[in-house]
Amino acid sequence: MIEENVKKLLDFVAHAPHPVKIVAATKTRTAEEINELADYGITAMGENRVQELLSKYDGLRMKEIHFIGALQTNKVKYIADKVCMIQSVDRSELIREIEKRCAALGKVMDVLIEVNIGQEASKSGCAVADLPALAEEVAALPHMRLKGLMSVLPIDAEDSLYDGMKKLFDKTAARYQSVEFLSVGMSGDYEKAVMHGANMIRPGSLLFGARTYPARA
Repeated sequence: MIEENVKKLLDFVAHAPHPVKIVAATKTRTAEEINELADYGITAMGENRVQELLSKYDGLRMKEIHFIGALQTNKVKYIADKVCMIQSVDRSELIREIEKRCAALGKVMDVLIEVNIGQEASKSGCAVADLPALAEEVAALPHMRLKGLMSVLPIDAEDSLYDGMKKLFDKTAARYQSVEFLSVGMSGDYEKAVMHGANMIRPGSLLFGARTYPARA
């Protein structure tokens, strides 16, 4: 099933109006399932939870590991040496902690600033008004590299929100040469996201099938 799903998605990307990077959302998936993606041509993954990433890390064969979930400041130290990009940077406190941990490692971390453009209280991400200051803060630090913007849009979001993210991305990219990615779109809206300018998508169930959660005791 995974092979067939990957082929369909790669075919979509091949015919997209611009290059699109796939970062597979691997929440609840085993290292074996994730490695199967690499066998079929998807080599970047994104984890939502620090503890889950640590539990499967040694078994992974993926070329790129991104962190895509809400990140607590006190958990940065556990993943700084394990991921190549943190997509969920949304506040100064977190920026300072990533800089501190990466400085100790002698590493430059690629980051995306997460924007809560839908203004949903249940989701992380900075307010649109806070984006310029956060981008400036990241760009000024020696151990962080601003690579773009990320957002988790509301279910059935209107086109205007996708267009709004594209405008924010274009404005940020015009100011910072390092900016490259607009990470918007998951299994349910990746086509719409790409049509509105996203060049990085984070599909999960689209690749693996419906997500299953362990039963509670």
